[in-house]
Amino acid sequence: MIMKTDGVLAVEGPVVQATGADPDRLVQRRIDIDVRSGLIRSVGDPTGDANLVLGPDYVILPGIIDVHVHAREDPSGQDCYKETFETAGAAAIHGGVTAFVEMPNNPLAPIDDRAYGAKRELTRKAQIDVLLFAGVGPGTEPLSFPVPYKVYMGPSVGELFFESDESLREALARYRGHRVAFHAEAPEILDACKDAPTHHERRPPHAEVLAIERVIESCNSFQVEPHICHLTTAAGLDVIRKARSRGIQVSCEVTPHHLFYDEDNVANFHTPSFLQVNPPIRTRLDRLALLEALKAGEIEYLATDHAPHTLEENETGISGMPQLDTYGPFLFWLSAEGVTWGRILEMCCERPGQFLNRYLPDLYGRLAEGFVGSLTVLKKQPATIRRESVRSTAGWSLFEGVRFDGRVSHTIVRGVVHSAADS
Repeated sequence: MIMKTDGVLAVEGPVVQATGADPDRLVQRRIDIDVRSGLIRSVGDPTGDANLVLGPDYVILPGIIDVHVHAREDPSGQDCYKETFETAGAAAIHGGVTAFVEMPNNPLAPIDDRAYGAKRELTRKAQIDVLLFAGVGPGTEPLSFPVPYKVYMGPSVGELFFESDESLREALARYRGHRVAFHAEAPEILDACKDAPTHHERRPPHAEVLAIERVIESCNSFQVEPHICHLTTAAGLDVIRKARSRGIQVSCEVTPHHLFYDEDNVANFHTPSFLQVNPPIRTRLDRLALLEALKAGEIEYLATDHAPHTLEENETGISGMPQLDTYGPFLFWLSAEGVTWGRILEMCCERPGQFLNRYLPDLYGRLAEGFVGSLTVLKKQPATIRRESVRSTAGWSLFEGVRFDGRVSHTIVRGVVHSAADS
């Protein structure tokens, strides 16, 4: 059920610690949330009389924030049949996600104040907090208020993309001082390979590596802060490492599908063609390199790239897969692979929270007084992902049949408790 309280919601249970010698250490804490403001009133020692008292088989995180989501809805209404902000919000709550950042590659792209504002109104239906990326394309200008920006270096949904490095550099020169995220695949390589027989061959690894090199060079020239979306290759990771060794700041993210699947095990899924995605699933060596970099903190964010389409569209070979529903359970797979809960806290809560804090008025990402009162409550109880449990209108999951070591117990959004039975 959805639980509402008057005044203060009190939750007690094992909280992941941000610092300390043991990065997997959980400490019992009491979190009091003012349900009127939706903010945390205090964090302290447990007393045993909270609204929710959770035992040692639970894990409490500051609300998970997904920094890469496609909800599909825009003011044109053209793609609403795939997913609205309302249904994306329901899938997010089901997966333990309390806020997300949504992408701009819509039929009616948010590239100016008016279009961005109209789309922002639609986010009110989501039941969770939503920040929108604004789109960057040939001829666009920065908005009049602070927002994050997204570049598609090659064709995507809608018309918001670049066809040459020259036109991209021309656009970036207008975005000095801004943070810009990149779908990094070199367009001329995609064009040269467009007639290759397989999806992987049409979007080869060197398209990503060359694009990352260009992004870093161009952003360094124009004082733009770059972020690389859905990193897939060990070679691309090496480019980022070299840039950082030169003092260049560049962040990156990795998706669950690029950590879990590779060219060797993708055939284990009942319909491998459903796992077509841009950029594609890579080699086992690439996958393991990304996992090790995640453990080491070299990759700052775990982001789903939630991309819902209809089952009929997936059957025709469209790229993208839904993932909001399974974010929370997937964290137990990461833990079993050696990613500490301290690292999970950083990449799923703290760093995404710092990102939101640059653009939104409230504070996110920590369990501390004055921060947003949103929590993700996980339970160490094995559970198998089933298609019928998916809340996204996509109606399927890339983890169907996978048994994770834990599940989402409660998702608390600004003091409103959504239990797993309802979410």
